[in-house]
Amino acid sequence: MTPPADARPRVAGLVLAAGGSRRMGRPKQLLPYGDGVLLDAVLATARACGFAQLVLAVGGSSAEVLKGVNTAGCDVAVNPDFGTGCGSSIAAALQWLHPDTDVVVLLLGDQPGVMARNVDRLLAGRGQADIAVCRYDDGIGHPFAFARSVLPALAGLHGDKAVWKLLEERASEVTEVAVPGTIPLDINTDDDYERVLDTLRGAP
Repeated sequence: MTPPADARPRVAGLVLAAGGSRRMGRPKQLLPYGDGVLLDAVLATARACGFAQLVLAVGGSSAEVLKGVNTAGCDVAVNPDFGTGCGSSIAAALQWLHPDTDVVVLLLGDQPGVMARNVDRLLAGRGQADIAVCRYDDGIGHPFAFARSVLPALAGLHGDKAVWKLLEERASEVTEVAVPGTIPLDINTDDDYERVLDTLRGAP
């Protein structure tokens, strides 16, 4: 039986797209992808998840990114300290959350291969876990889900890879949810971008 609407957890999506794209030398958020740009594709997926709230964290080239991306339906958190690592961008975004948020799903703005069905499976399989992650055929990958009780710890993260360190520190609270397929590619280099485009085109 489907629980009544007011009994369902209030789930927010948080899209991290604040990186400075140092290795690429140009804003990867605005790389051509499909019929638009990379970040448009990620945000379209996030909208398809039916989140109660969608927060977008931007930082590097923020003015250019916000001009070139459709941010309709997003609460935009601009992080001037993006260069210190993703921890500061998460903290900036969490300040925008509705106070009644029960669960936050973390999505990467440079990982267009994540589909709404990945998020659906993650949320369906998390149960009451404080932290839930996707267990793909080849390892752990995004998206991740965090209960309200974990949000203070998320807000206190510092530096890059901070989320992964949190998962290690609180391993006993992490539930792994099986998701078919391999970990979706994220884009840090031109080679990564070419591989993602090959996947989009259906190349082996």
